Amino acid sequence: MLGQELRRLRHERGETLGDTAASAGVSPQYLSEMERGIKDPSSEMIDAVAGALGVSLIDLAFSVGEQLRTVQSPGRAGATCLAAFALAA
Repeated sequence: MLGQELRRLRHERGETLGDTAASAGVSPQYLSEMERGIKDPSSEMIDAVAGALGVSLIDLAFSVGEQLRTVQSPGRAGATCLAAFALAA
């Protein structure tokens, strides 16, 4: 979900992988792997990419948490909250 949200934000801004990666200080390959869910980035890396996309880490975590909440059953709300807090940590 994190990667999907990063890609959505990047596309919304009309940026290429190279544009966003350069702003975040990461390689386009690394950003691509983040978007595809291959990398398990640190919170610092997530924060750098979020900043390059013009959003805060907290706003990004909230957005991902909301997406998780919509795809999970009501009985799994605790997992959604944990995922959002883990992303923000």
